[in-house]
Amino acid sequence: MSGSKDCGGHHKSPRKNLRRVISCILILLLLILITILLIWAILRPSKPNFTLLDTTVYAFNATTFNFLTSNFQITVRSQNPNDDIGIYYDRLDVYATYRNQEITLRTRFPPTYQGHNEVNIWSPIIYGTMVPISPEYSVALGAEQMAGCVFLVIKIDGRLRWKVGTFVTGRYHIHARCPAYITFGEQSNGVLVGENAVKFQFYSRCSVSL
Repeated sequence: MSGSKDCGGHHKSPRKNLRRVISCILILLLLILITILLIWAILRPSKPNFTLLDTTVYAFNATTFNFLTSNFQITVRSQNPNDDIGIYYDRLDVYATYRNQEITLRTRFPPTYQGHNEVNIWSPIIYGTMVPISPEYSVALGAEQMAGCVFLVIKIDGRLRWKVGTFVTGRYHIHARCPAYITFGEQSNGVLVGENAVKFQFYSRCSVSL
C-alpha cells in the first residue's frame, strides 16, 4: 500500500513543478508588459514632423475638360522629434489632391527606420495622365490656372511602428497634409529648371495625424 502511495506522489510532483514554471513565466511576462507600458507612458512619443520643401512641375495640363495631366517631383523632409524612440515607416504613399480629389497616382516610399532625432529627405515623382476630375472641379481648376494660382495638397498616408529599446509596437496609421501653391504666368514665383520644368521653393509645414 505504501508503495502505491509513493507512486501517486511521484506522479503529482511533476505536475506541481509544471504549474509553478508556468506561473513564473506568466508573472515574468506580466512584469515585462507593465514595465513596457510604464516606459511608454513616461516617454509619450511625439508625432513625426513633415515639411514640404519644394515642388518641381514638369507638366500641368488642364486644357482637356474633365481631365488633368500632371507630373511633379517633390522634396519632403521628415524628422523624428523623440529623444528615446525610433520610428519604423513600414509604408508611406504620397500623392497630390485638388479639392480633396486625387489627381495623381500614388508613389510609395521605401520602408525606412528613423532613429532618435533623425531627419530623412525624400524626393519622389508623382504623376497622373488624363486623370478624370469632376466637372465642377474642372471648371474651378481652369479658372484658378487662368488667374495664375492653383492650390494643391500633397498627401502622405501610411503606417508606422514605434521602437522603444528592443520593444516594437504594433502598426499605427499616419496621415500628413502639405499645402502647395502652384503659380502660373506673370504671377509665377517659380524658377525655370531646364526647358520645361518650373521649381517652387516651399517650407510648408504639414499637418500630421495618427
